[in-house]
Amino acid sequence: MGLQTIDYIVFLTYFFIVSGYGYWIYRQKKDEKMDSKDYFLAEGSLTWWAIGSSLIASNISAEQFIGMSGSGFAMGLAISTYEWMAALTLIIVAVFFIPIYLKNKIYTMPQFLSQRYNDGVSTIMAVFWLLVYVFVNLSSILYLGALAIETVTGIDFDYAMYGCAIFAIFITLGGMKVIGYTDVIQVFVLVLGGLATTYLALDLVSEQLGGSGAWDGLVHLRQQAGDHFSMILSENEIMIPNGEGGTRDAYMDLPGLSVLIGGMWIVNLNYWGCNQYITQRALGADLKTARSGLIFAAFLKLMMPIIVVLPGIAAYVLHKNGLFQREMANQAGNIIPDHAYPVLLNLLPTGLKGLSFAALTAAIVASLAGKANSISTIFTLDIYRKFFNKNASEAKLVNFGKLTVVASFVIAILVVPQLRKLDQAFQYIQEYTGFISPGVFAIFFLGFFWKRTTSAAALTAAVLTIPLSTFLKFQFPEIPFLDRMGIVFVVCMVLMIIITLLDPRSKNNPKGLEIDGSMFKTTTTFAVLSVLICGILAALYISFW
Repeated sequence: MGLQTIDYIVFLTYFFIVSGYGYWIYRQKKDEKMDSKDYFLAEGSLTWWAIGSSLIASNISAEQFIGMSGSGFAMGLAISTYEWMAALTLIIVAVFFIPIYLKNKIYTMPQFLSQRYNDGVSTIMAVFWLLVYVFVNLSSILYLGALAIETVTGIDFDYAMYGCAIFAIFITLGGMKVIGYTDVIQVFVLVLGGLATTYLALDLVSEQLGGSGAWDGLVHLRQQAGDHFSMILSENEIMIPNGEGGTRDAYMDLPGLSVLIGGMWIVNLNYWGCNQYITQRALGADLKTARSGLIFAAFLKLMMPIIVVLPGIAAYVLHKNGLFQREMANQAGNIIPDHAYPVLLNLLPTGLKGLSFAALTAAIVASLAGKANSISTIFTLDIYRKFFNKNASEAKLVNFGKLTVVASFVIAILVVPQLRKLDQAFQYIQEYTGFISPGVFAIFFLGFFWKRTTSAAALTAAVLTIPLSTFLKFQFPEIPFLDRMGIVFVVCMVLMIIITLLDPRSKNNPKGLEIDGSMFKTTTTFAVLSVLICGILAALYISFW
């Protein structure tokens, strides 16, 4: 069952509002002279609510709507730890990371590495980031988006993929200001549509199992899927589909306390604090505006599991009670958890289906645009300008950045067919991004807070992070990937410390950052809101331990 006429009207209304608003913003800036800082960073143009909205719109995409709902179907609420721990991480990044970036006028992550270490470290990491952004992130978002559209509307997968790419390119070519302000609309639509989907999914559960309304549906979820409401998993507690007709232990994805005191911190601190794709939104603002945007994003993260995880659990309960037996399986008859959200969308009433489809598309397009802009920023400023055209004019940098956007989508489209064998795309993204995360975070962490850290130490971590991760993955496959990330991080940190201490010149390292304690002071309002978020998180983990 696809979309009806009214659904297409709702969707097209969203499309024209976003496109028209984006074009209006673009025309405003086009009348002025746009330089590279305007195009890549929207310097000084984004308000706190635009920054916060853009952070969420860029983060919440098909990988959450489809991938995290799929993980909700497979393992339950435990997957919410990515969202809830991110809320706490955003506070840490706002307090400790953003002041350092802004004080040192950092616009790209490779630029920071170049200033703090040297061009060798910067270039290696720029290449790593570009490879991950294009071959893992951009391609997987495009794949999941096309999969969802195909499932909901019946539109051919390839046409859906091309449509998402073209829409995202249109937004991205307008620059970061267009992305930032259209993201405000995208977030409003994805939250509204996402909540509508969750409500109706819970209502369907109550209708099928007895009762009425979303609250009764939630009660049924707790009764029928009690094991799906545990935040801290034990070994062999939940066995999940492996996409090949068998099962595997969910503990391998979320290994117990590691989500609180282990590798999950590396995932989150690296993603939210050392990631061009995310930090770029705040780097063009002043400190107060940037921090306000991050705390706003933290509050939004608290509610995301309601939108992206509960529907997956609802689909699990409905499937357990005999529904969706065919829809949740692939052609071979194997259960594919990532089918959960698209299947639920097909059950929505006319009109609301169009709204939810618009929400999903908003998430897809916003993330694609944000990721493509980051790819363009790094490649243009840290590769092209540095190695191929040091004297490039501002206009040429902007134009080359636009060409890079198009090229990145072409590559991603070529990669997408290789991803169609995945059972849980969200876990694929986390695991393979995690091949470089430990080394990256070690480099940034010591670079921030230990003046003695040398370039040789950073280069060692940059070179070893992928080989170490690969070695552990294939030689010790029984180690969960979050634990593997923790091990690689510790090894990189130890090696960096040893190499630095063995270098007598490190005592007077001219590239060490000057850290002033006053940089980390916050306003009273920020402190109160941070404490409130921590209290909510404590209550959630205690309730669902």
